[in-house]
Amino acid sequence: MKLSKELVNKTVSEAVGEDALNIVEYLKGKENISEFKIAKDTKEEIHKVRNILYRLNNFHLAIYIRKKDRQKGWYISYWTLNEKRFKEVFGKLQVHRLETLKDKLKKEQEYRDGLYICPNLCTRMNFEHAMELSFMCPECGKILNPQDNSKTIENLKNMIEDIEVTA
Repeated sequence: MKLSKELVNKTVSEAVGEDALNIVEYLKGKENISEFKIAKDTKEEIHKVRNILYRLNNFHLAIYIRKKDRQKGWYISYWTLNEKRFKEVFGKLQVHRLETLKDKLKKEQEYRDGLYICPNLCTRMNFEHAMELSFMCPECGKILNPQDNSKTIENLKNMIEDIEVTA
C-alpha cells in the first residue's frame, strides 16, 4: 500500500508532532532498523530519537522488536514503520477534529449576540460574565469591547464542510 506524502505528513504532524517527520521519512520502506542507526543517519541525539519512536509507537505508527546485544548485554530496539495504520489514524484524527469544530461552532452560535473581548486579547467572554466583571478585563483592567463573531462562525462552518467533503 503506497501512502501519499501529504497523508503521512498530516498524520504524523497532528498525532506525534512535526519533529517526527524526519524520522518517519527515514524509516519509509525500511524494516528493523536499530534506534542507534536511526540516530546516526538522521543526525539526532539518541534520547530524542527514542522519544519520537515511542510517540509513534503509542499510535502504532511504528513497531519494534527488542534484541539483546550479546557483547554489551543491553537491549536494542529495531524499528519498522507500520504503514497500514496511517490511514486509520488519520481517519480517527479527522473525526476528532470534526467533533471539536462542531462543539466550537455550537458555542459560538450560542453567544452570537453577546461576546466581549479585551482590546489586548487577554480574554473573551459572554455577556453575563462580562457584566459580572463590570465589562473590565480581569487580566489587564481595560474595558471589554463587544465582538462580532459572525466571521468565526463562517470559518468554522467552512472548516467543518471541508472535513466532511474529504471524509
